[in-house]
Amino acid sequence: MTFGSHRALALTARVCFLESLAKGAGGMVPACLAGARVLASQTAEPGLRTRRQNLVLDLPRAIPAWQADIEKRVQHALHDLRMGQPVNMRSDVSEPQQVDIPLSLVDDLDMERDLISSRLAQAVSDLTGQEYTDLSARLQSVSGQADVPAGQIDVLNPQWLARSVVEGWLLGGLSLGHWATLQTVIQNEVAQWAQEAYHHANRVLLDHGVRPEIDLRPFIRRTRDVGVGLGVGASSHTQSPASPAYDETRLLTQTPVVLRAAAQSQAVLGKLNQVVGRQVPGFAPTAASPEPASQAPHGVSPALGQAMQAVDRVVRSNSPAAALQDLQKSKQQLKQAASNPVERATIEIVALLFQAILTEERLPATIRVWFARLQMPVLRVAVSEPDFFATTSHPARVLIDRMGSCVMGFSTPEQALDDALHSEIRRIVQVVEAYPDTGRRVFQTVLTEFERFLESYFRDHNELSRKGVSLAQQVEQRETWAIQYTIELRKMLDGVPVHEGVRAFMFKVWADVLAHSAVQTSQTSDETRALKRVAADLIWSASAKTSREERADVLIRLPPLLKAIRSGMGKVGLTTDKQDEHIQSLNTALAAAFSARSATMSSAHLKAVTDRLEALGDVLTDLDDVELDEQTLRDLSGHESDDLEIVAEGGTMATPAMLAWARELQVGAWFQLDYRGRQEPVQLAWLGVQKQLVLFVAPSGRGVLFQLHRLAAFLQAGLLVPVEDETLTTRATREALAKLDADPARLLS
Repeated sequence: MTFGSHRALALTARVCFLESLAKGAGGMVPACLAGARVLASQTAEPGLRTRRQNLVLDLPRAIPAWQADIEKRVQHALHDLRMGQPVNMRSDVSEPQQVDIPLSLVDDLDMERDLISSRLAQAVSDLTGQEYTDLSARLQSVSGQADVPAGQIDVLNPQWLARSVVEGWLLGGLSLGHWATLQTVIQNEVAQWAQEAYHHANRVLLDHGVRPEIDLRPFIRRTRDVGVGLGVGASSHTQSPASPAYDETRLLTQTPVVLRAAAQSQAVLGKLNQVVGRQVPGFAPTAASPEPASQAPHGVSPALGQAMQAVDRVVRSNSPAAALQDLQKSKQQLKQAASNPVERATIEIVALLFQAILTEERLPATIRVWFARLQMPVLRVAVSEPDFFATTSHPARVLIDRMGSCVMGFSTPEQALDDALHSEIRRIVQVVEAYPDTGRRVFQTVLTEFERFLESYFRDHNELSRKGVSLAQQVEQRETWAIQYTIELRKMLDGVPVHEGVRAFMFKVWADVLAHSAVQTSQTSDETRALKRVAADLIWSASAKTSREERADVLIRLPPLLKAIRSGMGKVGLTTDKQDEHIQSLNTALAAAFSARSATMSSAHLKAVTDRLEALGDVLTDLDDVELDEQTLRDLSGHESDDLEIVAEGGTMATPAMLAWARELQVGAWFQLDYRGRQEPVQLAWLGVQKQLVLFVAPSGRGVLFQLHRLAAFLQAGLLVPVEDETLTTRATREALAKLDADPARLLS
């Protein structure tokens, strides 16, 4: 194949890609509108619901212009390619006379546009999967990448598509606030639109024999009839309808939420590095090494180290109100002591980060002073370890985020006074200050200690959550022991001539009664032993009675036996109707015994069963050894009390991605819960041994217990929403970036 044919194939692939985009725009844009309407119909916290409703009102008027602009950009790109010219982005978003864009919604439109374009490009790259990777590999094999002039963005690059979509959105008269409301839907729809186009480009190259060893993935068509006529290039192909609940699931969770949030945070950090790198060429953050803790930090210059110590002493000696002012005044002193432009830029960035953190209104004043005292240790790490600016997973960042997420949910600052959480944060900061030269290792150490502290804090120290956690632990223990009792009872009664009605009652009801008693008293208490004897008596009573003496004995034992059985069922919360139903079933079994239709049980066999019941508690294993999952956990509504609510219904069918996110939720994080007609903040206070049970506690002290699958369903439906869209350091980085973008000279001044 000649060089000319190489170039022709590469050009053909790009043209095919753009032609597919042009055809698919008429389906992608209406699908976004359909997604907006689905979101508006879902239950959500009031602010989010209002934003979704406003979006649905504004979107239909602006969406034809958005679609037309996208199609125009694609057609211009096609024209440029066919004429052999570089593809021009034709950005008109900065020309205010063409559209009235509410610039007041953002600090800097260009910066925000770049950020959301970067997020969209990352989402397209992630969600298109192997199609884009395969296409890139095929183009490289025909030298296709060489056809893109230096400084130009390849039309196949997700960045080109993302920029076109975002700029078309703004030129259509839609705001960035609207974009944020619909962002997840747009990302998924644009990614599917791009995936179809990448597939067609791959097919062209594959038909010409380019890299046939790469398997072409099955073509994925849209399966939803969006049913929206916009009058601008409406889709012409037939689509089948789909369930609205499934649509909402697919739209919102094609990418795990945790991964999306991490990608967005990383994008903000990447933008910061770009802005700083243009002003300070030597500023080059590096990714963390596989074992960073084993490497010694580079260290700061002696003069800067002395200046940092002086500032640190001043901050420690002053009041919380004066801490921020002290840090701002000392910034120039630190910059003068810096030995090079990189150190001066690092000082400025860290100062801006902490300025944003310390002016966070929801950060209690008593906690704020301890965050202020972290600025010098963080600055030391930032100067000596370049990867501090390369990854959001640096332990110094994670520590600040975790502490911030736990304390910013207090309704009043006074709640944090004299609190064990306050004391722990103070201890952590003091430990960090005590080891200034250990770099990230001390941050990693105290981060691990803080996570361990949180496990005991809500259980032992927090007055609001202690009762709820105790009740939740009892529920988990009772469920675990009920499962164990059932397993052991099945083993014990295997081969024993027991009526099936009695056997089912033992497994489904009495195992739970035994577990409840074991939790409330103990496995060896007199109450639990008495319940085990009731089980033995019931088994004997239900065996065949062939003699008059045995029948007379049963008649004497039966009233107190049924009374004890009813009492046990009442203690576990069974209603009278349920109790009557089970008693009726047992009466049927006993009647069979009287008529000698059931099997007989010898006295030796009965004694063996009784002995094994007595020793049943000795064979129960640890909680960790019993697998709790959606199949083994039963209906927990019987555990509900005035202090503990059990969420047994509600939400939307959750995808595996949402289940994965539910498993990643961290203790201490705050959420907004919409349940039983109440909307209130709740804090994640406890995770079960296997994370199958999750407890949230409201400011009133009321506990709300979820099974994992129900928790994912609430997250899916927007009935449980994180209070913080971004972590504390990500938000601070965004604010610092806005100030640097507005005045880059401050980095070196």
